[in-house]
Amino acid sequence: MKRLHVHVAVNDLAQSLRFYSALFAAEPTVKKDDYAKWQLDDPRVNFAISTRGKAAGLDHLGIQAEDDAELEEIGSRLRQAELPTMPQKNASCCYAKSDKYWTLDPQGIAWESFHTLDAIPVFGADTASMPQERKAACCAPSTA
Repeated sequence: MKRLHVHVAVNDLAQSLRFYSALFAAEPTVKKDDYAKWQLDDPRVNFAISTRGKAAGLDHLGIQAEDDAELEEIGSRLRQAELPTMPQKNASCCYAKSDKYWTLDPQGIAWESFHTLDAIPVFGADTASMPQERKAACCAPSTA
């Protein structure tokens, strides 16, 4: 079963941690100095915040697949609809190693479809050297 993903860029992580922990009635499942994530079942969402976005507010949306087959189904639907997609295999971002497909909706909002493979100790080696203004979202490749 897939899970909605929302990533919000925040100015003050501590203040946002207090707000979202109260809103969700739960502490984050991942908490770092610059990032936090709630893996919730009610509502079924992977909700992340970080201080890594271009500006405070919605950074990107996504769909988290449970396995590679679900991810490939999403990628196939995007390709069949002739939507621009950028595959990203073994991506290192948001303290996770994932396979992904990135696309942009008609408003320019980045959508990340992904299957998480493993946890990693850094925010994202894939985008560390990329200038922030070239990224469509915190971990999106510059061509997404």
